[in-house]
Amino acid sequence: MTASESTDRPYGAFPVRIGLQVQPQHAQYADIRRTAAAAEEIGVDVLFNWDHFYPLSGEPEGLHFECWTMLAAWAEATERVEIGALVTCNSYRNPDLLADMARTVDHISDGRLIFGIGSGWFEKDYDEYGYEFGTAGGRLDALGEALPRIEQRWTKLNPKPTRDIPVLIGGGGEKKTLKLVAQHANIWHGFGDAETIAHKHAVLDEHCKTIGRDPGEIERSVAVGDKKPEEIGKQLLDVGTRLFTVHASGPDYDLGLLREWISWRDEVNSK
Repeated sequence: MTASESTDRPYGAFPVRIGLQVQPQHAQYADIRRTAAAAEEIGVDVLFNWDHFYPLSGEPEGLHFECWTMLAAWAEATERVEIGALVTCNSYRNPDLLADMARTVDHISDGRLIFGIGSGWFEKDYDEYGYEFGTAGGRLDALGEALPRIEQRWTKLNPKPTRDIPVLIGGGGEKKTLKLVAQHANIWHGFGDAETIAHKHAVLDEHCKTIGRDPGEIERSVAVGDKKPEEIGKQLLDVGTRLFTVHASGPDYDLGLLREWISWRDEVNSK
């Protein structure tokens, strides 16, 4: 990275990391656990699941498991990787309870939790479990109200978290979501090609400027879908992305693409 790029995108100083979202659908838990263990052995940096109650693809009533109980199990079953939800739905749990759950998983994992959160969007979850779906704007407002409560609860808990738990916020809304990222997050997670991501970074940087925060404090993350590193890696790297997350779904959990991204990470970080 050139000196100019470092000045323009100070978040480019983060090393490249690779995440794997193990989607907890269409598989027995034993298969999910084996996948998490295999990914850690391969060398992944972060293991994510997601916070839904039903599959998002394939058979809509297929096998599926809950997010936070799984994260607690991963905290015991892994040794090195960071773990988290990509992302927790703010609507499903009282913010103070969620803060306590996160603190507990933080301790179980010896400080390896990333607290991923978003405003929620999957209407079936809401309908089936009795939550009010409301509007996208209302759910974002609720997230904005919850984040300070979560942060405050962390200061009150005994014992306190083992570290300042890194907060990841997912979503690309420019007026509300990215403003919340500037105010509360250590990691922003988004979707899109390099041009889209570069634009979102610029908007986030402006929100940081408005509140007097250094944008270089916020690691930039993106979902890579089924793309190979040679297809999109350099373009996303050049606009400041540093955490690249592959997904794998049950029942097979093919980790071939993950291996390619890990090899690419090692090559980039060695330069």
